[in-house]
Amino acid sequence: MTDTRFINPATMPSPRGYTQVVETAGGRTIYIAGQVAMDAAGNLVGAGDLAAQTRQVFENLKAALESVGGNFSHVVKFTIFMLNVSQVQIVRDIRDEYVNTQSPPASTLVGVTALFRPEYVIEIEAIAVIPA
Repeated sequence: MTDTRFINPATMPSPRGYTQVVETAGGRTIYIAGQVAMDAAGNLVGAGDLAAQTRQVFENLKAALESVGGNFSHVVKFTIFMLNVSQVQIVRDIRDEYVNTQSPPASTLVGVTALFRPEYVIEIEAIAVIPA
């Protein structure tokens, strides 16, 4: 069994769409490599379209979680890499279709100048804790 607490201390800034501290005890820790908007055949999904790419990234994360018996309720941390962080609201809106918005995972957003190929505009990695 996993005991997970989502904590936003009053002594820290109030977060928007993420949790400042996530504490877990027990369970299996799963590390999911950074996912880009690539379908199962290795094709780019959503060329030039942040929303389409973000949706594919979350579908890839969903598949990864399901492969180990998990789902988005088990995610405790996202790291998001974006070319244009001014468009983060697009990512937040799509993320909120997948995660529990009452207890969202901890999250870090990193603005980057490039990803592994120039046609990709977002990459997201995740950490999940799944009951043993």
